[in-house]
Amino acid sequence: MLTQAIRHGLPPLAFALALHGTGVLAHDPGPLPPAVSGAMAQAVSPQAIADYQRRLREYQEARAAFDAEASAYWSSIIEKRRGRNTKRRERQPITLDDYVLTQPPVYAGPKRPVNPEPEAEGPRREPKYVPVVADLLKAANEYFQWTPQRPAADGDFKRAYARFAAAAGLTREQAVRVYAFETGGNGNHDTQSGFHGTRAISTAIGYNQLLTTNSVELLAEQGPEFLKLLSEKAASLSGPARRAMEHKLAVLKKMVALARSVPDDWSQHEKIGDTPQGWALHAMVLDVDVGPMLQTHKLLTSVLFARAKGYTRPLSAAELEMMNLTGDGTGLDMVTMPQAMRLQVPTSNFFQRSGYERNPVAIRNNTVAKLLAVTDERMDFNSNKPGAKELAAAF
Repeated sequence: MLTQAIRHGLPPLAFALALHGTGVLAHDPGPLPPAVSGAMAQAVSPQAIADYQRRLREYQEARAAFDAEASAYWSSIIEKRRGRNTKRRERQPITLDDYVLTQPPVYAGPKRPVNPEPEAEGPRREPKYVPVVADLLKAANEYFQWTPQRPAADGDFKRAYARFAAAAGLTREQAVRVYAFETGGNGNHDTQSGFHGTRAISTAIGYNQLLTTNSVELLAEQGPEFLKLLSEKAASLSGPARRAMEHKLAVLKKMVALARSVPDDWSQHEKIGDTPQGWALHAMVLDVDVGPMLQTHKLLTSVLFARAKGYTRPLSAAELEMMNLTGDGTGLDMVTMPQAMRLQVPTSNFFQRSGYERNPVAIRNNTVAKLLAVTDERMDFNSNKPGAKELAAAF
């Protein structure tokens, strides 16, 4: 849905890479033999155990006090957000009083002490598997007997994207600067967030880092238009090229039907995106014909949302990225804020607690003005890299 948060709390590539390490896990020797464990337990003095228990109580008391303070703070963030939404529906002006103007509390108490006695290890939880491009291609072949038409060189994809984006109403500045921010200025059409060897940290792929859920949602909402455009292209071809396009068109029809088989709701699309069939739909982002459409509409939905809400001034690339990062409704809250308020309103007003606490960029740049400024700085720097220059030249 256009009003749904694009990433649902998931940061874009440039933010996500700051949150995830890529180090190799140390070798785990496994639980200690009973004899060794028993010997260690016997070596711990009663005084050490008593000291540990005292420090543990101090830590627990400090954490409990902090959690109570933090819970109250984040509850006030939610209440203020609800109040702003009500005022907007009633077309009332938004003022500084409609935001929480203090920064979130920071825990400054003692660290959790280390237990001097050996503790039994609980069962390990395997991290959720993140499909990579190879998985998407395999799923597309298995469920739809189809392989995306990949470009001979990434410049071909950039040119196709530039043509479609410009025709749809995106400016070169918006497209290039968001690309520079999302991919670091050198990303390809198949660049995946945090991909290293055989693993990735996210399903976000391409110039604007689409998640599986984004692909499902866009196919559901824009699918009929994509089918129309692909049909027109097929009609202009002949021979093997036309037959290949008609096969792609047939596959796209099935994918659109699957995406539209559930209510137009982010959570429903997310469920499809978490299945191998959803991975197959996500493979369409790699296709040189449909991929540029998906990449364009990832940004265009935010532009159209702002316009529908009466915001007629062109969005800067940084403002567009804020809508991309926090969701259209929340992002527009920042975009429509006067500069004087941007200097005073903390970024915490636009995040859930869990997302904010995992986002060091938002924490360090803790006002709207600072967050927009650091976004612009990264866009400036990365726009001078070869990939961004190649995309700019394609417009």
